Amino acid sequence: MAKGGRTEKKQAEYGSDVVVDMLKAFDIEYTAFNPGASFRGIHDSIVNYGGNHHPEVIFCCHEEISVAISHGYAKATGKPMVAILHDVVGLQHGSMGIFNAWCDRVPVICLGGTGPVDTTIRRPWIDWIHTALTQGNQVRDYTKWDDQPATLESIPESFIRGYRLAVTEPTAPVYINYDAGLQEMEVAKQIEVPDVSRFAPQAPVQGNPDAMRRAAELLVGAKAPLIIADFMGRKPAAVAALAELAELLAIPVIDKGNRHNIANTHPLDVTNVSGDFLKKADVVLALDVQDLYGSLTTVDRTTREMGYVIQPGTRIIHINLNDMLVHSWATDVQPLQAVDVPISADTAIALPELTRLCRELMGSDKSAIEARAKEVKAVHDAARARWQEEARQTLTRNEITTACLGYELGEAIKREDWVLANGSANGWARKLWDWTKPGQYLGRSGGAGVGYGMSAAIGVALGHMGTDKFCVDIQSDGDLLMTSSALWTAAHHKIPLLIVIHNNQSFYNSEEHGIKLAEFRNRPVENAGIGTHVSDPLVDYAKMAECFGVWGEGPITTPAELGPALERACKVVKEQRLPAVVDVVSEPR
Repeated sequence: MAKGGRTEKKQAEYGSDVVVDMLKAFDIEYTAFNPGASFRGIHDSIVNYGGNHHPEVIFCCHEEISVAISHGYAKATGKPMVAILHDVVGLQHGSMGIFNAWCDRVPVICLGGTGPVDTTIRRPWIDWIHTALTQGNQVRDYTKWDDQPATLESIPESFIRGYRLAVTEPTAPVYINYDAGLQEMEVAKQIEVPDVSRFAPQAPVQGNPDAMRRAAELLVGAKAPLIIADFMGRKPAAVAALAELAELLAIPVIDKGNRHNIANTHPLDVTNVSGDFLKKADVVLALDVQDLYGSLTTVDRTTREMGYVIQPGTRIIHINLNDMLVHSWATDVQPLQAVDVPISADTAIALPELTRLCRELMGSDKSAIEARAKEVKAVHDAARARWQEEARQTLTRNEITTACLGYELGEAIKREDWVLANGSANGWARKLWDWTKPGQYLGRSGGAGVGYGMSAAIGVALGHMGTDKFCVDIQSDGDLLMTSSALWTAAHHKIPLLIVIHNNQSFYNSEEHGIKLAEFRNRPVENAGIGTHVSDPLVDYAKMAECFGVWGEGPITTPAELGPALERACKVVKEQRLPAVVDVVSEPR
């Protein structure tokens, strides 16, 4: 990526220059946007006043792509990126991406422009229909904060406050809108940029001492303790702290998958064999679990009937910050679950203290702990061996299964320092690969908005540019069709990314619902493909990739073709440092 730069500090001449000064003050590395006239001032200031360096422009063809790239980048790096959205219409385009980031609790700094509020300087028509009072209303229900500074002097404080709120736990997107007239206003007197280090986010929250001790007492006294972890792995330190606590008391761990919380090679990981452990648990420690009720129950997807898996007397501890970020517009908070020891705390801070308290309360007899560790390890090891054998048996079939896809992809990248940016091959990637490091898997979209995967994976790879990380996207075909022009962005900016399309030729989630509902209603299940199959004509994803300037191969339809195709694509990514697409026609699930 060619980058410009400034050799000396310039004096801001226009309001948009002040905005760029703030981006530089916070060391914003990239800004993603689809160009729009409402922020032409900021655009000019980034490339001319700022030298297209910190931030550098990531050119996108749709605002949802811009936000999702910023979403993926923040999850990969732990720091926010800026997405800029063209006034009312661009904000509407990007709103799905903002909602995803909100549900996923990811700090994305969204900037916007609007036609001049001063009606006397508006251009005819376009400045009128693209000006809203107030524009922030459109995304206020799924952003942490929004603002529209009214003067040049108020730009620094507004940006500082927005950045600080976005990165303070629980993190979430913010939106700051800049009047086009303000952006293009000449600076009459110097606008000082404060020392931003003095406006750092609040220190992390530790748990209440009495509640923490009560939690430790329950865990130490439990005969069948269980840990459920969800968003906890957003901080690498928490992953190591969880492993230490689990090992101390031989507690089996269920990873809910919104982040990487525990190594799947760890003998206490029971993520995909959790049923019996849930049924016999007498104490459950939940860590940043967004849907605790759903984690403890089963549901019939057709009738919606739910029932608890855990015993009626099971004690529940929950360490989280969920109640500190709740809006009523969308019920992403999930059903309210009764909890015996609720603790508001940052899990990365609370877990080491909880471990210390448990160690302090433990007796000298560790025979029960040792027996439990042995039992859990046996279940874990047997499941891992079974999954490997199941996957190998699919390699000789005529068609590619999701297990085959997961296995062959794992073999192709096993010598790389890989990061799974998106997708899982229906969970087979976690069953078959060795997930051992924080940040190797970055979770799902958050809001289940279709169109997230390709763009977020680009953001992840962007965050790892210049490193030896090998980024992989197991890309759903229907999701790609929503934002296919993201491939152009990947090619234009030479983003090294392996994109393996899980092509089931259907919007299969909807087809599954159609099948189950038809069965329940005693109606023809074969009609479930109407309005869901992506066929007649089939999409040629390799040609699609090539037309956007990305290396492509496929469709791959047999297991014998799959391994060699993946090897060729890996070579493109690794040696040429470019994106590559392999279109794999696979079973739906």
